Amino acid sequence: MDTLTRRRFLVASGVAGGAALAAGAGAVTWSQLHQRATSDPLPSGAKILVIVTLYGGNDGLNTVIPYADNAYHDARPDLAYAESDVIHLDGSLALNPAMTGLAKLWSTKQLAIVRGVGYPKPDHSHFRSMDIWQTASPDEPVNTGWIGRWLDAGGDDPIRAVNIGSVLPPLAVGAKATAATLPLGRTKPLDPALTSALTGLGTSAPSDSPSEQMVCAAYRAERQVATTFAKVLDPNANDPNADPQSAAGSAGGQGSLKEQLDMVARCIKAGVPTAVYSVSLGGFDTHADEKGTQQTQLGVLDAAVSGFLTEMAADPRGAGVVLLAYSEFGRRVAANASQGTDHGTAGPVFVAGSSVKGGFYGSQPSLTDLDDGDLKSSTDFRLVYGELLAKVLGTDPARVLGSERPALGLIA
Repeated sequence: MDTLTRRRFLVASGVAGGAALAAGAGAVTWSQLHQRATSDPLPSGAKILVIVTLYGGNDGLNTVIPYADNAYHDARPDLAYAESDVIHLDGSLALNPAMTGLAKLWSTKQLAIVRGVGYPKPDHSHFRSMDIWQTASPDEPVNTGWIGRWLDAGGDDPIRAVNIGSVLPPLAVGAKATAATLPLGRTKPLDPALTSALTGLGTSAPSDSPSEQMVCAAYRAERQVATTFAKVLDPNANDPNADPQSAAGSAGGQGSLKEQLDMVARCIKAGVPTAVYSVSLGGFDTHADEKGTQQTQLGVLDAAVSGFLTEMAADPRGAGVVLLAYSEFGRRVAANASQGTDHGTAGPVFVAGSSVKGGFYGSQPSLTDLDDGDLKSSTDFRLVYGELLAKVLGTDPARVLGSERPALGLIA
């Protein structure tokens, strides 16, 4: 089957989208990737957005804890944290005791906590709610993510956004472009014949349809990604005695958040010209025995994020890093019979970095004025995205989010 026929088969068989994601996302081995960090290095101090997705619906009330509110303790007699056990932020709110690193960032005004973040007409489904957060379209389902639309508006460089892990999240899928994916670990290099075939699949023809052109562009993107990272990311790339078959790993909530952020740090310090990185951590669906499980996961988040930001603050290329951490929804106010919490609505969002104006943003939702047991959102999540698009990615938020919204003012 010749190159163009193969590509048309992908389109006709209905797998063009999957092929585009697999190829355009550039899930390649370290030994194939090289060069852009030296040919087009990231300038010192360039703005970089790192997105941390917490899958499962993190319980915001046991993350940013309203320890002084009697309604909190009444709703969770055994699940609530005592005032003496938490890290006080002010006279009414505190951090989970596992979050000592983020507490230090708070004390140095490098952590912003946006309270009561949600979206209109909340949905308790993990899938729909995460889809809303990642596409920034609460009114109707769409096929593009908010970072994907940013990619669409800015050209065809496939490494402007990189997901750490082999599974590309919806937030990074555009109509014309996708982020690259960077699996953790090392694998055996592609066979030369396959490398040649992938190059051939990226060769366009005047008769290509728009769908065929997208698939073609995706394969070209894969080849460009395949010449970007290897010498940067593989310390043995120039060692002929290195083992080329050590096991590869997959991140995206399936691996260590620290490893994912270590890879981001490595890319930034090496000068890879990427503006957006996406990482993730799962394990927040705490319907039963929540307290210990969530505290463990928050400790993982805290250690990885605070360590990463400390490392970035000490590096000239990391000074412009801004990190966003969010989950698809919070949990209900009252504990359930299994000492967990069920799917809720609003929750806190964290934004951290050297250029962040630390403090609280948005109002704290009432624990007594509820919507059928759920918190009422006080801050639309698109306000946070708009600030990041404008202040970190340097674009008009309306081009991505569809309308202008007031600035929160949390980034210098």
